[in-house]
Amino acid sequence: MCNFLLADEINRASPKSQSSLLEVMEEHQISIDGKTHELPLPFMVLATQNPVETYGTYHLPEAQMDRFLMMISMGYPSYDDELDIMSRAERSGFAKNIQPVMTLENVRELMGYAENVTAELSVRKYILSLVTATRNSDYVKLGVSPRGSIALLKASKAYAFVQGRGFVMPDDVKAVMPDVLAHRLMLSPKGKSAFENERKALENIALTVKSPDAIEK
Repeated sequence: MCNFLLADEINRASPKSQSSLLEVMEEHQISIDGKTHELPLPFMVLATQNPVETYGTYHLPEAQMDRFLMMISMGYPSYDDELDIMSRAERSGFAKNIQPVMTLENVRELMGYAENVTAELSVRKYILSLVTATRNSDYVKLGVSPRGSIALLKASKAYAFVQGRGFVMPDDVKAVMPDVLAHRLMLSPKGKSAFENERKALENIALTVKSPDAIEK
């Protein structure tokens, strides 16, 4: 029982182990011997995987991928950042000196603020139009599920809150859309031949959807 569960290189876990995460990632609870135990609030599963190395790894099932709010590619650090990383790595016990910057109560409070951010009907329709476009595209074999549209709404509200606003703008949706939706897509053979990856395909599909300021009310 924890608040933050980190699964390092999750694609090295067996399919059985990955399947055991489905309930806790969706319901924030676990069932053992017929008894249900709720996880504390907040609860989050964070996972890493090496997208290049495939030896000794297992493909994450679509049902599990759909339960991750976002998939973010870290890439290499910048020159200055890596120089700083090298300097910090020289100092033994660096991690032991890290101090907390907020409490769990602070996190719960911020989550409440984000939930109260307003998303007008036009913005919600825009989110649904983006999701629907993935389901109707010839480039996509498996489009975004309703879980994806809910995730995009929540992420857009959180992004708007971080930007210091109490309402969602179309630009907020566009900003988080690739990280929220791309990993939920399964490209068709046509999509694989036309685009480098799911993110590129999603960006192309999004161009076909009108933003709320162009939608007739």
